[in-house]
Amino acid sequence: MSNQSELNKIKNTLGEPFYENRNCLIYNLDCLEALKKLPSSTFNLTFTSPPYNIGKSYETVLNIDDYIQWCSKWCAEVCRTTVSNGSFWLNVGYFEVESKGKEVPISYLLWDKTPFYLLQEIVWNYEAGVATKKVLSPRNEKILWYVKNADEYVFNLDAIRDKNVKYPFQKKNGKLRCNTLGKNPSNVWQIAKVTSGQDRSSDERSPHPAQTPIDLINRVILGGCNEGDIVLDPFMGSGSTAEAALRNNRAVVGFEIKKDYCELIASRLEKHFRRENVENSQLTLGQLVNSY
Repeated sequence: MSNQSELNKIKNTLGEPFYENRNCLIYNLDCLEALKKLPSSTFNLTFTSPPYNIGKSYETVLNIDDYIQWCSKWCAEVCRTTVSNGSFWLNVGYFEVESKGKEVPISYLLWDKTPFYLLQEIVWNYEAGVATKKVLSPRNEKILWYVKNADEYVFNLDAIRDKNVKYPFQKKNGKLRCNTLGKNPSNVWQIAKVTSGQDRSSDERSPHPAQTPIDLINRVILGGCNEGDIVLDPFMGSGSTAEAALRNNRAVVGFEIKKDYCELIASRLEKHFRRENVENSQLTLGQLVNSY
């Protein structure tokens, strides 16, 4: 069944999206309420970075128990709507637990609150971040890589190999020591954060206050699902997951509860499609010229 058929089924269930374009549906809906309406086994991969419950402008702070319970509810719906060999990549940070800890990894409290099987924790390391004086400056977040079936899941290692190998053709006993396509990137990813500020703002910076870099999501999508698959982001935010999915020939469905962020996502994706149209036109023109 084509992903267009699946996207049409989603539209028939949820109605007209806030934004729609080729292989892309963005809904201005609460993800938990929307996911409950969708059939099981719809999505191949989910990547998301939910609110961290730390008082950002887009979230309502809950007590810790209520926050974990809320997460467990939408995580369960993500699991139900994931195909049998699909995966769930959950990017979380830290928060304070009163009288217990200042920077407690959310993953410590959340990792087993989902029906998924936890395959691995990935540490996302970056240089830029908050400067501190009384503790070490935080420079990492966690990505929990879950799968629905521990014995059968999509993992395209060759698609995400690190080509930065010092001696790619070094041999031992006549055999190459490493894969010539590159090395396994390991479970520590050093990927630049999306920065803001004068003279230091990233090219992909948008008005959203918490933006995940395209480079990170590219690795997740290329490694975790195949071309033509459907990617879900229940907390679409700035739209990075959508753009990464479309760049890599995947379909994407996203939910975002705030309308102004939906408008931001729509504007960002329109730029993506305009850029894609220009690139395709240039490619077609080049092919015509070369044919003469």
